[in-house]
Amino acid sequence: MLRIICAFLTLFLSLNVFSQLDCDGERYRFNTAFSDVQVTYDVPYGNAINATGLSQALVVDIYEPVGDTETSRPLIIMAHGGFFIGGENDNADVISLCQDLARMGYVVGSITYRLGIDNFFDVSNAMIRSVWRGYHDGKASVRYFRKTVAEDGNPYGIDPDRILMGGVSAGAFIALHMAYVDEESEIPEQIDQSTPGMAGGLEGESGNPGYSSEIMGVINIAGALKTAEYLSEGDEPLVSVHGTNDETVPYGAGVITLSGLPITDVEGSSLIHEMAETLGLNHCFTTIEGGGHVAHAYDTEAYVATLSTISGAVSSWLCEDYASICEVYDYSTDLTETASDGMELFQLYPNPTSKGNEITVTVAPGMAQSWSWQLLDVSGRITMSGLATGSSIVLQANDLNSGTYMFRIPEHGKTRRLVIH
Repeated sequence: MLRIICAFLTLFLSLNVFSQLDCDGERYRFNTAFSDVQVTYDVPYGNAINATGLSQALVVDIYEPVGDTETSRPLIIMAHGGFFIGGENDNADVISLCQDLARMGYVVGSITYRLGIDNFFDVSNAMIRSVWRGYHDGKASVRYFRKTVAEDGNPYGIDPDRILMGGVSAGAFIALHMAYVDEESEIPEQIDQSTPGMAGGLEGESGNPGYSSEIMGVINIAGALKTAEYLSEGDEPLVSVHGTNDETVPYGAGVITLSGLPITDVEGSSLIHEMAETLGLNHCFTTIEGGGHVAHAYDTEAYVATLSTISGAVSSWLCEDYASICEVYDYSTDLTETASDGMELFQLYPNPTSKGNEITVTVAPGMAQSWSWQLLDVSGRITMSGLATGSSIVLQANDLNSGTYMFRIPEHGKTRRLVIH
């Protein structure tokens, strides 16, 4: 018996050490960990009856870092916004986040889920049913990825014990309710399980039965719960970002409306985190002062705040040696890479700078013959690029808007943040 116990402890400790080997100080915290991302589009993960009574295929786009050798990576599942009426899994509100998180070393799955309202003459109750359909679909997506590990040889290289659920707006409603509506007694009274597409209790019938839908944490961007009282002691950790001037989903207590019609009372991120604090949950909350609904989709500073809040919190959940970060930080700068002579690989100055100024880029002598460069905005789009010879170039910031950019030398896969005021 003693030998069995010792063997079990050895196995446990070795698994714990293995789970920390990927926590190298850059991975999960900086989007310079990997320079490129590959996407597998429209992977079927389930099927369910939608609001019109028809069978609907559910798909996920899967983002992975190119060149990664890790085979047991944390997975973040993201659900887009759109008021449960519209939207796609390549919406502007999720696609840049998926790309940057994959560059940090995560596997990211951006899901579609059932949209639509089944009765516009009873829109309040119908909207609650729409949330419940998304709730079931989100759970099916979690089960799907665990199924791929067990039955398909883990084609996406994920760790089935490190799956997080995230979402924006409507997608955040899904993520929050998936985590915190976890008792049969909490199923809304508007849910008639005899109705096609509504059956299955807490798990639903959207696919992949027999696998767990448990998640290790929640990412909430501009979402809400029907009531923060769904939270309980010992619940999953939570990270949230929400604008104080959100007129679509209340920052605090308020009413969701559709075309001016009141739908239902909800409690937004600020009240959810008050409850999380009371219960002693692991939580992180960044407020976008004056920010509107899903501000990260159209405002550079809000995007930086959103991504850094997510990566700062989640990376500390994954890596015990990572200091907890619940604030805006420079996720585009990693440990400085040096050339063979000890000089920094490249430098930008002045940085930060003002619009209209010149920006000088100086590279180490060892790479001065010919090198390509790119300037990317926060969504990953290339705004400027070129091929340089010699040890320096000068960029003109006249045509660039104020905001945060990433200067990249693709051959070395390294990026430096450039801030223009």
